[in-house]
Amino acid sequence: MTEENAAPTTTDVAPSYRDARIEVLFNAETIAARNRELVEEIVAAAPEKLVVIAVLKGSFVFAADLIRAMHHAGLAPEVEFITLSSYRDARVSSGQVTVLRDIETDVRGRDVLLIDDILESGRTLAFAKDLLAARGARRVMVAVLLEKPHKRAVQITADFVGFPCPDYFVVGYGMDVSHAFRQLPFIGYIPEAEK
Repeated sequence: MTEENAAPTTTDVAPSYRDARIEVLFNAETIAARNRELVEEIVAAAPEKLVVIAVLKGSFVFAADLIRAMHHAGLAPEVEFITLSSYRDARVSSGQVTVLRDIETDVRGRDVLLIDDILESGRTLAFAKDLLAARGARRVMVAVLLEKPHKRAVQITADFVGFPCPDYFVVGYGMDVSHAFRQLPFIGYIPEAEK
């Protein structure tokens, strides 16, 4: 691991993962390059009156980087946030999606880009996509950083995918385990947690 991708010190993590070893799946440079490619794909989709909605909390770093890259590509979306949960404190989806914090913007007649960290079961994103379509969005597109295609529980396809992901519980680049590791500039996993 390079110094930039080094694991955090023992004071940076939750006590249960204090000595965790993290394996890097995607380093910071690879993520940045893929984000630029994703924005090219988004620009090619010719969004109109674009509203970007980041699904919190795990997508916040990805969304911020993607929105800045959109600016450099000439897009000027409005930005909103929605907090949904189907996990609560568990590592496996409960199957029921709850809106913990809703958006304030009227999406009627507008293109919406939902940004999330992982497309896994698909329940959360399908719920959000249906909700926004029911509110009159002209088009609802989905951008995800990671996709686990073999974990789908509902029918949904992302329009823009950063990387296919192995079936690991991933951390870093905004994603956490017990509120730890969100600050890491790379995406990794804890091998011991996969046993």
